[in-house]
Amino acid sequence: MELELTSTLPRRSFVAATTAAIATTAAAVQTASAANEKIGVGFIGYGLIGKRHVLDFQQQPDVNIVAVAECHQGRLDEAKALIGGGAKGYGDFRKLLEDKNVDVVVISTPDHWHALMTMLACAAGKDVYVEKPLTLFPKEGRWMIDVAKKHGRVVQVGTQQRSGPHYSAAKKLIQDGHIGKVVSIRMQSYRNVVPGFGNPPDGPPPAGFDWDMFLGPAPQRPYNSQRGLYHFRWFWDYSGGQMTNLGQHSLDIVDWYLGPLALKSVASFGGRFALADSGETPDTQDAIFDFPGCTAAWSHREVSQGEPAGSGLVFCGTKGSLSISRSGFTVTPDRQIRPEDAVPQFTEGGQPVGGVARSKQRAETKLWTTALTDQSGNQLDQFRRHVRNFLDCIKSRQRPVSDLESGHRVATLCHLANLSLRLGRSLQWDAKTETIRGDAEATAMLERPYRQPWDAALKGALSYSKRPRLLQQAFQAQAGTLVLRGHADLISRSAWSAVCSTWRVMSSPISRCERVFHC
Repeated sequence: MELELTSTLPRRSFVAATTAAIATTAAAVQTASAANEKIGVGFIGYGLIGKRHVLDFQQQPDVNIVAVAECHQGRLDEAKALIGGGAKGYGDFRKLLEDKNVDVVVISTPDHWHALMTMLACAAGKDVYVEKPLTLFPKEGRWMIDVAKKHGRVVQVGTQQRSGPHYSAAKKLIQDGHIGKVVSIRMQSYRNVVPGFGNPPDGPPPAGFDWDMFLGPAPQRPYNSQRGLYHFRWFWDYSGGQMTNLGQHSLDIVDWYLGPLALKSVASFGGRFALADSGETPDTQDAIFDFPGCTAAWSHREVSQGEPAGSGLVFCGTKGSLSISRSGFTVTPDRQIRPEDAVPQFTEGGQPVGGVARSKQRAETKLWTTALTDQSGNQLDQFRRHVRNFLDCIKSRQRPVSDLESGHRVATLCHLANLSLRLGRSLQWDAKTETIRGDAEATAMLERPYRQPWDAALKGALSYSKRPRLLQQAFQAQAGTLVLRGHADLISRSAWSAVCSTWRVMSSPISRCERVFHC
């Protein structure tokens, strides 16, 4: 379909007006359709978190779950039974992307699939909800941003804490200075799963499990149950261990509260010290992130629970600290003291001659800030609110609370920490150019090759200019004639009317406005 608009305006004014009109009307067309119909949702992946997402989307009144794709037949059957209503099942997710009833795709696959599936979904005209970590290696994130932007897609990243009301309340406290200037952040996760998850031999995949599709763009490997369902997290081919699995959640809150933060350098240490299984990622890891004005430290242990460590995320400021989890937060004030009284004393009668003199009168105990406790957090409510935010943004075409830029920025922090650990040295990061300074070996590890045929699929998704989409760069402005190309099955008569009306307001007069159909 083409829309031709003819104007008597000079070419320069005409081009300026039509360029602005395109940006305005593209959102209007999509919003008009979404506001009047239920949103057709398709799920790719039905595992630990994928099942949770099915339940949460089912609760939304404006959602119609129409399809699910899963390379494990048993999980596919379970998903279809849970969804009901004649939802279509696909063993190949590409068939789901071709389904015209699918408006939105929810991606809950192993990490190595997140980026490519998101880009292919965007290229297919779908909005996307994709689980964290956003990427397997840093350069994927920028590719995703570029593809989503060029296709005008809304993409929500699955860092659900951003949708928790108590997380927003804590953010406001920190940004309002309730705990003073934040200078340090501590993040941690400890458990003991010794001796590990086993070391089974390679063998044939179970019946109904498409191992080649599971591997996708990752390197070809013989089937091993430890590389498959759930346990893919402990292998570099598919994931980044607990640094990307859990670390992204904590670092995402840090970036949200204080950011966007421009990393200067990172140093990480650890290894797989004690787990006697076939996994590769570290069972013990400590990472220090150097940001302008503050530092952040991540620590995880898979082989030692240790003493109760309190909250897994603590912001330390000059007036006190704020610890937060999915269940709530606590503000612990610091006491106000004279700096001299903090100097240690080991003998009676004060310091030796010339030493720091303590105050002789006992000062009244004062606090730098107010103690607060909020235990209103609800993890399942955060999941549901995150889904709702995504659906609302589909209709408004606004940026969701967990957008691609933030997801990419935070995932990159995790990847750089892992690169530092694996290379055995600190890395200097240029956040503006997204490059590692003075380290050719580390720079080469910012990108990994895709296995065929998925490398070709990636190149196709990145070659946007060969696949024009609805109201996106597919126009010609010649001597007063505007041509907008789109798909007839996606553009209603009323939508085209809205385009004409908007364009007429911005660039008058128009002597001709009509739709031209081409078979």
